[in-house]
Amino acid sequence: MKTFNIVLVGVGGQGVILASKVISQAALKAGLDVKQSEVHGMSQRGGSVISHVRIGKKVYSPLVTEGEADVVLAFEKLEALRYAHWANSNGKIIYADTKINPSTVVAGLSEYPTDVDEQLQDLPCEVIKIPAQNLAKQAGNVRAVNTVLVGALSNLISEISEDTWKEVIKTSVPPKVIDVNLKAFELGRQSLLDN
Repeated sequence: MKTFNIVLVGVGGQGVILASKVISQAALKAGLDVKQSEVHGMSQRGGSVISHVRIGKKVYSPLVTEGEADVVLAFEKLEALRYAHWANSNGKIIYADTKINPSTVVAGLSEYPTDVDEQLQDLPCEVIKIPAQNLAKQAGNVRAVNTVLVGALSNLISEISEDTWKEVIKTSVPPKVIDVNLKAFELGRQSLLDN
């Protein structure tokens, strides 16, 4: 397996860090080498959060270079646009249809762009929009958007079995939300196949 580079981006409180840990643990459980790095930034205040996960036979650095990500997994659509340049020309941007106003918009200092989806679709790499909020609600908890996106991503890493993903999810979330997260994972996995 060549090194597979993933950049996860979102807003503080969306579960970006948990998702990157689930991906890393699933890769380790599958016998792969993994390096992970994260920047919390202003995550407690709704600021940008970015995490790098690199998976392969042998991985030496935790950081993905700009323009080298095989997948940019975005939990919010403006964050997808903000970090789109991390994707390589053959890469994919998988993003949730979620819209969260940044603090500058909340404060009235700027406006949320009305054409984010259009700008994303005009990018030179493959862009896939996932109805993550609706799928998370369908699973039983709107906060499971992160697990929906992990489910979508899971299709792209054939070296990690579906059972391995599910085992890791079971040990990574609180017991009372295991079933919701497993359902969210399955819905996310199916949503990428439907695209």
